[in-house]
Formats: sequence, C-alpha cells, structure tokens
Amino acid sequence: MTEKQIALITGITGQDGSYLAEFLLEKGYEVVGLARRTTHYHYENIDHLIGRITIEYGDLIDANSIERIIAKYQPTEVYNLAAQSVPADSWRQPIVTAEITAVGPLRILEALRKLRLDARFYQATSREIYGGVQQEVIDETTPFLANNPYGVAKLYAHLMTMTYRQSYGMFACGGILFNHESPRRSLHFVTRKVTMGVACIHLGVENPPVNEVGEPLVVDGKLKLGNLDSVRDWGYAKEYVEAMWLMLQQEEPRDYVIATNIAYTIRDLCEAAFSHVGLDWQEHVETDPRFMRPTEIAASRGDYSKAKAELGWEPRMRFKELIELMVDEDIRQLSDG
Repeated sequence: MTEKQIALITGITGQDGSYLAEFLLEKGYEVVGLARRTTHYHYENIDHLIGRITIEYGDLIDANSIERIIAKYQPTEVYNLAAQSVPADSWRQPIVTAEITAVGPLRILEALRKLRLDARFYQATSREIYGGVQQEVIDETTPFLANNPYGVAKLYAHLMTMTYRQSYGMFACGGILFNHESPRRSLHFVTRKVTMGVACIHLGVENPPVNEVGEPLVVDGKLKLGNLDSVRDWGYAKEYVEAMWLMLQQEEPRDYVIATNIAYTIRDLCEAAFSHVGLDWQEHVETDPRFMRPTEIAASRGDYSKAKAELGWEPRMRFKELIELMVDEDIRQLSDG
C-alpha cells in the first residue's frame, strides 16, 4: 500500500501557498497549512479550500509551535513558503525580516532533525540572493551577492538549507525562484499595484485600495510607482509551484533556478497593463521617490535549463498573457464588489 502523502505548507495563505495547496490536493495529498493567528479568519486565497485542508496556527518565530505541529502530523514533505516577503519592507523592518525569513527556516530544519523525520524539505529561496551581481543571465553557479535585508535573510536560509543537506544527509533543497506573479499577488508588489491601478482607473473606482504607505492606490487618475527602469524576470506563480513539487520528487536533493530567461522593465509592465484596456500608461503613471529602493538589484534573467533538463519543467505563460490575466481578474473583483 502506498504511504499517505502529507504535506505541511508554511505561508499557505499567500499566493504560492494557495496554488501549491490546490496542486497537492489534486495529487491526492493531505494538506496541512501553517498560518499566523489573527483577529479574523478570512483568508482570501484559500477560502475555497476550507474543508479540504487543515489549518494549524503557529509562527516561524516560535520554535515550539513548529516542532509541535511537525510532530503531530509527521509530514512526508515540508514546504517553507512563509516569509516577510516584501523586499521594500525589509529596509523598514530588518530585524523582523531576519527573525522570520532567515531564522524561521532554520527552526523548521532543526525540528525535522531533532524529530528524526524522513521528510523532504523545500525552502523558498529568491533571486534576491544574487543582489547586484553584474551578469546578464544567472544560473545555479552564479556567486551570491545579496544587497538588501530581504535578500540577505533569504541567503542565510538558503545556505543553512545547503548546510543541513550536506551535514545531516537531509533531503533539503532550495528553489531559487525569480519573480512570479498572479491575481493572488499582494498589493505590496509592483505587478499587482499596476494591474489593480489599471482596473481602478478603467472602472472609475472612487475608493481604491490603499498602497503600502497607506494611501489610495490611485489619486486623480494617477498611479505612483518607484523606479520605472527596474528590470525583472517575471513568470506565473501557478506554474512555479509545480517546480517546487518536482524538486522533492527527485532521487537526490538539489537547488534549482526557476525563471523564464526573459526580462522586462516596469515601463514594459505598465505598457502591457494599460494598453489592455485601451489606455496610455504615460498619462496615468508618476514616479514617487518614496517607492525607490536604497539599492537596486542588477538587471538579469534566470537560466532555467537545469530545471528543464532534470525536472522536465519550463515556463508556459508569456509575460503579456500574465499581465492581461491579472488586469482582467482585478476588473472582475472590483466589478463584483
């Protein structure tokens, strides 16, 4: 009889966690999600999964809660997707970012080691670990050069994942994911700010959502953004969670770059989003210094050839399709109230 597969997902209420939960349920897994206790129980990304998944409350800062949950469910796979995940916020909250994003994964690794579970561990690593490295294309051999508190925290977690793999023989691997987006992306991220801004302007919304500084996202038909020349390699989050699962199905644990190997600027993002509804982005976008990073990551693309060769994974949705999907979904959400 095949052993029942049990997956523990930290950060299940986020974009990646919700898509991964759906994917694993389709595979026949029992899915347990770790969520932080709040004063409300409405989790937009996973409301449709309630009754099909188990939610446990805990915190990556609390080692006891992590060990208790892992001991209770004895998961066969653990996916750590939880983090203080907004690079811009990491400058304002560097200590919190370190506690959650850097040391949080170590607490999970320690719990797995102490409990001697034969569980496979996935760490959500980020392109930010390469920071300002000056090369056009990044792969698994590129030197690390994190240059913001979020990237440094992710790098610590990535190196500890490698250390536990090498030192204790644990099946632990890091998915070095470049930017990946979807309609479930938080408004703290520039892609969703743009697509939601487009939807608000298109529909003439009088009371738009607020941005990361607590102000209306759109004022007088204008959307405020940071550096329009920033370059990113953007993919579709729903496809990227498949790569996470594939990494844990291999005979040997390895780290993989997951990306599209195509890069676009924020200007390209704005053009794609606004033109989808027949608007000229230059009439509606303004640069605001408050949204500039103290340091910017270098322009680069991610080489996913190792993932293609060993996992059989490659991106399918193109950038323009992704942005149009997000705009359409934001228009639908606003229209539905």
